This record gives sequence, structure tokens and C-alpha cells, in this order.
Amino acid sequence: MTYQPQYPIAGVVYPPAADIERWHEAGALTAETLADGFRATARRHAERPAILWLDGQYRYAELDAMTDRVAHGLLTLGLKPLDRVIFQLTNKPETLIVFLACWKAGIIPICTLAAHREAEIGYLAAFGGAKAHFIESDETRFDFHAFARKMQGEVPGLELIVSTRGTPREGAVDLAALMASDPDEARAALEAVPQDPWQVAAFQLSGGTTGVPKIIPRIHAEYLYNMRQVWTFKGWNTSDRLFIPMPFAHNLNMGCGWGPFLMNGGTVIATPRVDQEAMREVHNVLRPTIMGAAKPIIMRMKAEIAQGHLPTETLREIFSTDAAEIVTRTMGVEGHHIFGMTEGTIMFTRRGDSETIRFGTCGRPISEHDEVRLLEPGTEDEVAEGQIGELAVRGPYTIRGYYHAPERNAEAFTRDGFYRSGDLMRRHRIDGQDYYSFEGRIKDVVDRAGEKVNCEEVERAVMAHPAFTDVAVVGMPSPTHGERICLYAVAEPGETPPSVEELGAFLKQAGLAVFKWPERIELIDALPLTKVGKLDKAILRQRIETTLNAEDAAAPENT
Repeated sequence: MTYQPQYPIAGVVYPPAADIERWHEAGALTAETLADGFRATARRHAERPAILWLDGQYRYAELDAMTDRVAHGLLTLGLKPLDRVIFQLTNKPETLIVFLACWKAGIIPICTLAAHREAEIGYLAAFGGAKAHFIESDETRFDFHAFARKMQGEVPGLELIVSTRGTPREGAVDLAALMASDPDEARAALEAVPQDPWQVAAFQLSGGTTGVPKIIPRIHAEYLYNMRQVWTFKGWNTSDRLFIPMPFAHNLNMGCGWGPFLMNGGTVIATPRVDQEAMREVHNVLRPTIMGAAKPIIMRMKAEIAQGHLPTETLREIFSTDAAEIVTRTMGVEGHHIFGMTEGTIMFTRRGDSETIRFGTCGRPISEHDEVRLLEPGTEDEVAEGQIGELAVRGPYTIRGYYHAPERNAEAFTRDGFYRSGDLMRRHRIDGQDYYSFEGRIKDVVDRAGEKVNCEEVERAVMAHPAFTDVAVVGMPSPTHGERICLYAVAEPGETPPSVEELGAFLKQAGLAVFKWPERIELIDALPLTKVGKLDKAILRQRIETTLNAEDAAAPENT
């Protein structure tokens, strides 16, 4: 057996063959693609529900046959294995259908968010070499068809628009039409498609430390192992129903949510809505047993539970990055923590862990093959036991490089291939096992409800506004979002600075996703500098925290 892809993609850093062989012989990586993994699951659980939504369901056998036809349809459009396509879709059943279909056809999805706009989609489609743009035609809040047509005019090679829902307009292909082929003909055609376990399955995105998101190549065999290992580590089972109101394209949901479920026989609940009415319907009608959510949604659920609107009898677990104690103490559901990175290593707490572990740590890595070091930032020296250090990781499902980013790769990896996460952690030895607690970040990002917002990207967009001469973006504490986005700005003399709403309108015109817009503007005479003349964001973060504390103390209920 060879342990390298048949047709390497330029710009992709593949794991060394010797490492793949070692992990394969250890039983971690199998010579299977995600398409292989799903087909095996569909055979074992043919009559079980795979996708569930308020209006219906797909059983595994149905989903397998349907995705065969769509995969064949994509190939008849002229797409070929290893072609890239850009996904700009919400959490609807069709999104999971096209993910599975692309994997069966050997096509590589670029996993963008529905909230992305010109700045992100234009760059990623061009940089990733996308040949098709997948959209939804029934979305009323934004005209994705007009947007996709605009992107076609700006991105060379973006030839096709595929509409997964609604009535497609001129120039778009209807997903329903791709399902029209004969099932036997589709399956026969797909048998000729090479299934390469060591090839790229998806281009995921990272917030990164500079510029727009970096592209992360995730390999079939390692992503499949990631998904199976999450399932095994967490002890989930085929009677479980999963609800994660985060984008299906997001690595947390794909690698730690619907991916583990569809590769092991569980049921995935699909709904794009996260408003209170939708949450009530999902929990009252579909009765999830496992849920993953960011703190804003958890706090909304807490109020709904207190008012008797949400049942919790079937809900066995809610996992989040930082709300395990709130969930356990106030919602009557066992709360767990997750720490993960799109680049690889995942940590979880799980059933049977003590409250000390579940409330005070992120848990531990899901794989016995995960290697963890805590380094002095900027060095390759490990910190003393019990000290805070930068998390560096290596293992069978952690990448070895970003796509076409040699300079970034030189910074992001140690000499022996450990990925430097930019996250600060502390190791805790409890009952003979290592657990880790998150202690902050080195990266210049704001962690807004689980979305990593790159500060430099926002600063560049804001600096295009004529009212500012200098700006700095920092995170400000938020009880619901973890952090929100605060803009410190030096105003141009004679110019009237925009309000938050006016700046949002400006950034909308610039094509910046709404979740990246500053939510507070603090005017300042000059940005503070360190002794060596660099911007001192630590002072700005402390300043906004002090300001918020003073405002809270002066609020009427506190006087």
C-alpha cells in the first residue's frame, strides 16, 4: 500500500508517508475516504433516520441513494474529481446531501459561511480555484443568486452556480435536476471515480493571525478518523439525535457534530433557524439528546427552560467551550466542554468526568495518538509543569501545513512538525491523567461566540473609512458571547466619526461579514505603544474592561 495521494495538489502539505504508515499500522488511519465511511454506515443502518427536520426525515438508505444521484449529476455538469467548489449554505438537509455527494464524486468543497460576502467569497473562490458556487435560492434575507452572479463576473474559472433549494434563476443549476439520473446508472458511474484516502476531502477555513482566513486542507482518512474518534471518545450511540445550531460548514459541526453522527449511524437534526420559536419547535418536536452550542444560545435556552417552554427529559448533554457549569447548575442537563481547532487536535470532557474536570478544564485529547506540548511563546522550549504555555500539537488528524502558505507554515510549525495553536493552556494532572485548561490566546483575534474574528482584517476594512487615521480592534468581555468586538479609533481632524450603525453600513458595502463588524467604538487621541514602539493592545483590552465594569456599577439597578 502507498501512503501518499495518487495526484498531489500543488500547495497542499501532505503528512509524511512514514507517519501515515505508522498511524495506519496502529489502527488509527484506515484506507477509507469519507464516501467509503458513509457508505459503510448506510449499509449497517439503512432504515435508521440519518437527517431529521421539522417537516420530514431521510433514512440512511435514502440518503445514500440520493447522494449517489447528485454526485453523478455533478460529474455530468463537467465537474471532475479534485475540482474545488465553494459552499455558501445554511443548515438545511440539502447542505449535507451536497457534502456527501461531493465526497462521492471526489470533488473538494471550500467551506465558507453563508454570512461571508465579497471580501471573503471573492478571495477564497479565486485562491482555492473554485469552479462552482453552491447557494440557496429560497433565502429571503439576502439575494444569493445575484451575489453568485456577481462573483462569477469577478472570479476567473467560477463557471457554475448550483442552487440547492428554491426555484433557481437564470444561469443556475437546480439540485433537484441532478437527482434525476437512474440510481443504478449513477452507482455504476461512481465506481469509476477514484477514492483516495490520502487526498484532500475539504478545504476548511481558519481565522488565522493575518489577513482573510487561511485555507486548511483536511485529508479523507484523517478527517474520518477524527469523526469516528469523537464518537467513540464521547460514548454517543445510534439512538442519539444531535442538534448543533452552528453552521454545517464550520469545522466544529463537521468534525465534532454531524460528521461523527453520519459516519456512525446517529441522527442529525437540520434547521437553519436559531430564534426562540425555532428552538422551541426543535426541542419539543424532535427531542435532541445531544446538543452543542455557543453561550448566547445556551443563555437563551436557560430562560426558555426556566419558563417551561423547553423540555429537557431527553436532552442528555450540552457541550460548549465555556458553559458547562451554567448548563449543569441551572438547566438540569449535564454540561461538557470542548476545545478544538480546525487545524486538528480536539479535546473534550465526557460522561464520568468529575465536576472539577468538566467545569475547570477543556478535558483531554480524544486520541491516544495526539501529542501535546506547552511551549514558551516564540520558542520550542516546554514550560515547567503547571505553568501556562502555548499549545503545540501533532497527531494523525492535525495538519502539516496551510494551503499555499509557506511563510505562514514556517511560523506555525515547530521544526519537528508540531502545530503552534496560538492558544495558551495549562496542564493539570488529575488521577494520573493529563487535562488542559484554556488560559487565553496569543493570536490577535476576537473569539465572538465561537467565531474567530481576525482583528487585522477588520482593521484594514475600517481604515478605508475617511473618518479615521488609526484604529485597533480588541475583544471586550461579554456575558453572552464570550467576547464582542470593540474598535478603538483615532479620528481624522475635521471629520465626524460614524456611529456603530453607520460604520456597519460602510462595512456592509465593503463586503465584510456582519459578525465581524465592531459593536462599540471608543474614540482615543492616540493608540498606546509598548516600549519598543509596537501597538499595546493589552492596555486597550484592560481599558475597555474597566470602562464596562464602571458602566455596570453605575447602572440604575446597582445604585
